[in-house]
Amino acid sequence: MAPSRARLTSVDALRGLVMVIMAIDHTREFFHAGAMNFAADNLARTTPLLFLSRWVTHICAPVFLFTAGMAARLRMERGDVRPSEMSRYLVTRGLWLIAVELIVMRLAMNFSLDLRYPVLLIILWALGWSMIALAALVHLPPRIVGALGLLVVVGHNALDGVQAAQFGGMAWLWNVLHQPGAVAAGGVTAVTGYPVLPWMGVMAVGFAFAGIYTWEPARRVRALRLTGTLCIAGFVALRSLNMYGDPAPWSTQPSALFTAMSFLSTTKYPPSLAFLLMTFGPAAWLLAAFERASFGPRHPFVVFGRVPFAYYVSHFWILHVAASVAALARYGASALRFLSEPFPSMGGARDLFPPDFGFSLGQVYLVWLLLVAALYPFCRWLGELKGRRRDWWLSYL
Repeated sequence: MAPSRARLTSVDALRGLVMVIMAIDHTREFFHAGAMNFAADNLARTTPLLFLSRWVTHICAPVFLFTAGMAARLRMERGDVRPSEMSRYLVTRGLWLIAVELIVMRLAMNFSLDLRYPVLLIILWALGWSMIALAALVHLPPRIVGALGLLVVVGHNALDGVQAAQFGGMAWLWNVLHQPGAVAAGGVTAVTGYPVLPWMGVMAVGFAFAGIYTWEPARRVRALRLTGTLCIAGFVALRSLNMYGDPAPWSTQPSALFTAMSFLSTTKYPPSLAFLLMTFGPAAWLLAAFERASFGPRHPFVVFGRVPFAYYVSHFWILHVAASVAALARYGASALRFLSEPFPSMGGARDLFPPDFGFSLGQVYLVWLLLVAALYPFCRWLGELKGRRRDWWLSYL
């Protein structure tokens, strides 16, 4: 049975919600004074509100990869697409995302392709390679794909003790697959912020999980709630043991609140089992809730969720331009000396920027709201265009 439009709307709404949440973190990176000096999850320097502003956005990357896997399965079943056709689509889509990461997003973050600055291999890089891996897996039965993905998700932390240096000249491959690090070749340095192996597992599990969209709604909602509950319970149990599932154990802090923050401060790079359980649980509960909700086609979550790629690319450009305009307004012509450099939060040199560079967290949230409002008309227009037309190139936007 092909999934109904209402069922697809619930997935779109979840994806749209996390797009909105995601923009908090990226607005913070371009505007917040603290982001220019320290990580928001640094317990020695952060505040509870700043920590929460970062922590709540952890749900985003897992949902992106998971729903991308779901979309591939739904696309096959809804349109009766053969595995060979889906493989071709996933490979070309994956290569496109990798190219966008290396060129378009690099320009969006740095306003430059100057190779003096590291090449950041982050979310679109991981998404692209995960699609290419899924292109090979779609020829297998979905249960096998899901089992392989689950094996990676659950078991990859057993590899935490393996260090890239052990591979000698092939160290770069381990950096790409599992251990974040800097890879240098031909005078170019790349930073593997999103090692791809765990994300490939997430996408494979999403592909298999999409099978619940052939079930009756009541059964599907029960399954989603049960999945969410088991993930949250599994996270609490696993994290409490402090033995496996995350290379960074939690510890007792000077206050109960900061101890709780330490407990929640799981590893994203690469995503640990604890991190994925912590984020999948709420995501499954949200998806169950959205199954029962009534979202019209113009609801912001649905609008953003139907054009996530365009939203993602656009919001980086808007944020960088807006942050540059704000700096010019604040520092005048002297800002031109440093605005051609990456921001400190993006890996730029801190000493090139004024000591007070950046704004308060309250101002960050105001910019975030303005950003989301500004993106709505464009995303609605593009979503309606994609709904009216079937040009092949539109599927890459």
